[in-house]
Amino acid sequence: MSSSYLFQSSRLGFRRWKSEDLPQLAALNADPAVMEFFPRPYNYEETEAAIARYDTSFEQNGFCFYAVDRLDTGEFIGFIGFSLARFEADFTPCVEIGWRIMRSQWGYGFATEGAARCLQFAFEELQLKVVYSFTAWNNVKSENVMKKIGMRKTAEFLHPALPVGHELQLHLLYLIEAGEFALAHASKK
Repeated sequence: MSSSYLFQSSRLGFRRWKSEDLPQLAALNADPAVMEFFPRPYNYEETEAAIARYDTSFEQNGFCFYAVDRLDTGEFIGFIGFSLARFEADFTPCVEIGWRIMRSQWGYGFATEGAARCLQFAFEELQLKVVYSFTAWNNVKSENVMKKIGMRKTAEFLHPALPVGHELQLHLLYLIEAGEFALAHASKK
């Protein structure tokens, strides 16, 4: 394994953020298609602040939304990893898994592969007991990734960061527990 990666999947390397990632992440966050299920795309300054939050999360919690590269090309393709969700809800604070992939890299299964590897890291290395994920009610692609990695839908909720009546306020909540993950992966061995 390359020393620059914290861990790898078969096609992806997961690492900490570097200063040269900022323009690429800013382009990703500014892409309206990528940000379709967010209230709006993020600007450069918001992206810069996000990377600072990811670094702080890694230092404080041992995890973050990791920068992700393709191993075959070394190309940065987005992020996959974890965040500590702290907004007001019945299930927070919690560790959430999330992903955001460059549009040019869609359709190759990278989100599913990367999220599955991150779950393995979460349960086997970080020793987490449960991981959550949530998305807007109409984000079928992200919901499909959640299902493919073994998560189960547990609830719907109104995201408190969005105004009442906003078209994206209704969110779907998924989770997977360490025991469920271990059982599913033991049967694949």
